[in-house]
Amino acid sequence: MLFFAVVANCIPTLVQQNVDGSDFFNRSWAEFKVGFNDSLGNYWIGNDLLHQLTKSGRYGLMINVQSRNDSWYYAEYSTFVVHSEAANYRMRVSGYSGNAGRKGFSYHDGTMFTTYDRDNDPWTNKDHRNNCAVRNGGGFWYHACARAGINVIRSRGENMRWYGNERNMLLQRSRMWLTC
Repeated sequence: MLFFAVVANCIPTLVQQNVDGSDFFNRSWAEFKVGFNDSLGNYWIGNDLLHQLTKSGRYGLMINVQSRNDSWYYAEYSTFVVHSEAANYRMRVSGYSGNAGRKGFSYHDGTMFTTYDRDNDPWTNKDHRNNCAVRNGGGFWYHACARAGINVIRSRGENMRWYGNERNMLLQRSRMWLTC
């Protein structure tokens, strides 16, 4: 189920899709840079393309999450920008609306992208090399570590979960869409 309206001359663009909570998103910096997918539908658009598309600041973001009880929730942000690789794909997001809980992805605002082989998060834990991607098994814009755990391996680290202000959900699947 999709929760967004198509605006004239603007077609939503899929950024991420996690259909099974597997280790599919446990990828290197180089892989996240160019993007990847599989035959099951797991998908990442690529951070370079995401930067090129959002650098003008005219895009928003829609995140759809399906809880383990099969209910769908959404978080929509009116502004979404991903900076260049030179800035470690630092992400800015603002203007929340939805029913998933504001604190989910908003928590990650201003963070740089982290993968198991390139740690840009401020988290410190020697058991996991001070790296949220090592702990959770997937690259993402980690803070300390994730409220929107949509690229993590199910049942690892913080689990595939959405921590909203009024919701704390274990997830089955997730999707991220660029909107205009």
